[in-house]
Amino acid sequence: MALNKKGSRCITVDGIEYRWRIRRKPSYKQGLCWTPLTYAVEAASGSQPGTTLIVTSGQAHPSNWVGVETEPIRPAHVAASIREARDRGWKPTKAGSPFQLNRSAGFITQP
Repeated sequence: MALNKKGSRCITVDGIEYRWRIRRKPSYKQGLCWTPLTYAVEAASGSQPGTTLIVTSGQAHPSNWVGVETEPIRPAHVAASIREARDRGWKPTKAGSPFQLNRSAGFITQP
């Protein structure tokens, strides 16, 4: 599955260009802060789409409905997630099902 170019941002990590995107509207569970924010990353180069990286962060979606304050996802966080995923076996140019990276340790759901 290819990541939509509209609304995505580019980042270069270790000489490789990637695109990453946060869903604009929160899912129902993210809106209620029951689950943390997720974002998707993929390699920007290549004619064939590779494996998408799905990162589960440790914070609430910024557009949540219960007013929980959040920190923005910064490019440094995305770069660290990309490096960690590659260390764990993510092959961004190889086709396959999405690679899940859970960085949500410490996320506390809202009642």
